Formats: sequence, C-alpha cells, structure tokens
Amino acid sequence: MIVRIELTYKTPKGKVTTFSSDGMSAEDGILIAEDLERTGRAKNITFIDSLESTWNLKELKKFLKGIETEPHNVTVYFDGGFDLETKRSGLGCAIYYDQNGKSLRLRKNTLVEELNTNNEAEYAAFYLGLQELELLNVHHLQVKFVGDSQVVINQLNGEWPCLEEELSKWAERVDHKLKQLGIHPNYELVSRKRNREADQLASQALKEIEIMSSSEVNPEQKSE
Repeated sequence: MIVRIELTYKTPKGKVTTFSSDGMSAEDGILIAEDLERTGRAKNITFIDSLESTWNLKELKKFLKGIETEPHNVTVYFDGGFDLETKRSGLGCAIYYDQNGKSLRLRKNTLVEELNTNNEAEYAAFYLGLQELELLNVHHLQVKFVGDSQVVINQLNGEWPCLEEELSKWAERVDHKLKQLGIHPNYELVSRKRNREADQLASQALKEIEIMSSSEVNPEQKSE
C-alpha cells in the first residue's frame, strides 16, 4: 500500500506551514509519522492512499495489523508469447507479495492452444495472474500489474481504445474479474528486459516446461 503524508508543522516561534510527502509504503509512512509526532511540532498528520482515501495514524496501523496474515503489497508481472507456426501460446506470471511478515513470490506458467495472436496471449497471461490472485485469496486491495505489452496496459488503463472484438472480450473478462475480487489495479508498462522473469516463464511454457513454485524472497528482490 502506497501512501503520502500530509501534515501541519509549527516551529518553536509559532510559524505554521503544511507539508505533503512523496509516495511511500504505508509501513515507512507510519515510522516517519511516529518520529514526527515525537517532535511535538507536527500536527494533523494524515495519510492519503492512491485512491485518495484518507487515514489517521491509528486507522492505518489497525488496517495493516488486520492484513498481516493475508497477502498484501501485491505486484503481478505478466507476459504472453505466441508461436505462429504451432498456434500455441505460452503464458507466464510472477507474483510478489507480503504475508505473515515474509516476502513471498509465486511463479506460474501454462501452455494454451486456443488463442490466435500475441496480443491475446498477453491478455491471457494477465488473466492467469488474476486467477492466481484469486487462489491466494487476494481481494479488496490495490494491486500493481506490470507488463511489457503496450496494447494490454494502454487498453486496460483507458489510454487506447479496444477496437478488436477478441481483445475487447478479453478486456471485459479482465474487468469483470477485477470487480469480482474487489481489486483496484495500478498498471505499469516496462521494457521486456525489466519483465524478464515473466517473459522467461512464457518461453518455458512454449517449450512445455511447466513451472509452479512458491518461495520466500529477499524483500529487496525485484523481477527483472
């Protein structure tokens, strides 16, 4: 969960001003807010999340405590590949999340034969990620979706129109599942290099190498 902090600051001589921070994790925000409170000069500390909902310190700490045992701070990397000769598609997703004080990663791929284009494969990979989120019981959270498909990212975030019938069906299917799970998506378009892990999973699926794994990772570890 990403938040920014807004507060009123009063100097010892009575000068008053307001501050608004950059975005940061809710956990870091709490640490900073508590440190500011100890100075006795920071007042009206408020946290604002990416949905523009506001929280005070007590509310945010209670919320984080309540989700400790559930998956949270979720990021999904997805990629799809299409083999024109065999008409087969490889789908891959890597999901990073926190749960019970641990940083975890789930990796999943699959081979499918009913798709016709690379863009369909990209959408199907995104949907595979959603299916895995459902199995993890991820719901009513902000989730970041990261991919290298300009078509999928820009169509889902509303920047590009979805004119092809098959892609429109996929976009509607994705939207329905997001609403069903109560997930608020944030989309990030990256280079293929930065999406290397999901790309490799999709390529392995095309080679009929099945991957399904879950492991603990270093909190600083990122998909590249």
